[in-house]
Amino acid sequence: MVTETRAMPTIEVAASTTLPPPDEQTWPPEQGRWTYDDWLRLPDDGFRYEILNGELHMTPPPSISHQNAVTELAAQMRDFAKQTGKGIVLVSPVGVRLPGQSVPVQPDVIFIRADRREIIGEHDIQGAPDLVVEVLSPSNWLYDRREKLQAYRQAGVPEYWIIDCRAHTLEIRVLEQGQYTLLAELHSGDTAKSRVFSGFELVVDDLFTM
Repeated sequence: MVTETRAMPTIEVAASTTLPPPDEQTWPPEQGRWTYDDWLRLPDDGFRYEILNGELHMTPPPSISHQNAVTELAAQMRDFAKQTGKGIVLVSPVGVRLPGQSVPVQPDVIFIRADRREIIGEHDIQGAPDLVVEVLSPSNWLYDRREKLQAYRQAGVPEYWIIDCRAHTLEIRVLEQGQYTLLAELHSGDTAKSRVFSGFELVVDDLFTM
């Protein structure tokens, strides 16, 4: 993702000699008033649209470095999960309905323990995953570090990984007494180890090579 994240999309309105229906006159809604029904009306145009606390966030299509990190991490996590039977690994786009949020969010990678697989529905995840991973880019780094971090904390996500493709770093944050604590900040040459996905290890350099 290399272009700027926007808080609101640009809505093109065709010229018309008649007024639109009443509900069309007030759409798109103001920030803080977005609903699930509004979210359903957004276009399928390659952008990622998420709503947190009634506010719309739009992220452009991902960069190659972003997708490389997501693919490598998901592949290693999925292989380990299958070998050990410890859980399910899913990759974006997958909707996650966090407690307290009416609209699904779409983390880059998620892990759900095998004993909690009942939260996996036909169309989305109904509850907080055990591990959530977001990959930063120049367009979304503040959103992932601020709004989404708070949403995951409030939902009770036990472990949150943040990958920075520019700095070649991986941060592991764990939930302790209702707040995220930085468990590790890892760099080139380091190995990441998950607390909730026990036994899984990842060489950080694997995320940034193609």
